Amino acid sequence: MKLNGIHHITAITGDAQANVDFYTRVLGLRMVKKSVNQDDPTVYHLFYGDEHAKPGLDLTFFEYPGAPLGRAGDGMIHRIVWRVGSPAALDFWAARLGDQGIESERDGERLRFRDPEGLEHELGIFDVPDEPLIAEHPEVPAEHALQGFHGVRAYGSDPERSRYLLEQGMGFSPTDDGWETRGESRRGEYAYDPSPAERGLPGAGTVHHIAWGSTDEEHPAWRAQIRTHGGHPTEVIDRHYFRSIYFREPSGVLFELATPSPGFTVDEPLETLGEKLSIPPFLESRRADIEAAVKPLEYKRAVSGKS
Repeated sequence: MKLNGIHHITAITGDAQANVDFYTRVLGLRMVKKSVNQDDPTVYHLFYGDEHAKPGLDLTFFEYPGAPLGRAGDGMIHRIVWRVGSPAALDFWAARLGDQGIESERDGERLRFRDPEGLEHELGIFDVPDEPLIAEHPEVPAEHALQGFHGVRAYGSDPERSRYLLEQGMGFSPTDDGWETRGESRRGEYAYDPSPAERGLPGAGTVHHIAWGSTDEEHPAWRAQIRTHGGHPTEVIDRHYFRSIYFREPSGVLFELATPSPGFTVDEPLETLGEKLSIPPFLESRRADIEAAVKPLEYKRAVSGKS
């Protein structure tokens, strides 16, 4: 069994409207689902992705209104690494971010910046055969668009304690800089940096968890394999859009294994994804209370020729 790269990454925001503005208007991603946190349905769960809502470019946020800014520390992911197509794309993003008042730092074929709440991103050029996953946006030429996740970097005080589970339990392969998983169609990287002295603080601008892609058929077997290799996975949880298993790897980062099915079109058509509040069937009876609890969001998809 091999995990098919990164399925999605979930972070925390304290301001859903500002979050929508940055990730859809500035970064040019498509909102592919406006839902709620299934474990706390009084708060939003926002999903941004590519044009076809495929796993591999699925950045999601739990909104806890007014949440204080967090700080990544030991056992937390501190950087999300994206793919772009060329040095010209890095030039484009440095200029676009600068026009929006977002500082960036260029390091060869890498460009680093932080979102308005401090979540760190890195854009890079990588020689991989994976299909580019891009969203349409009138201000972002297709050749410069973000092309999906490449990996993440976490803080870890003793990465060696995670090696057994990563390699033997999850089938990751060691690289010069960390580990890599290669599935049938996608790959993803996972690496550690030395932990800062300050203790991490979960909050706005921090990553909550990372999900790796499983197949539907192999999902139960992955749970058994994680348990056999020392992990403590949850039962398989039906998240309506995919099925999930959660556990913490030995360095402390919360992992999820998620399936590709049934996908985001299970309850609304591809053409109008993200335009209405979608909630799973088991919460439908609470829709009125949920809609009263979350603030309305202004979102108009910015695609040429579409309203």
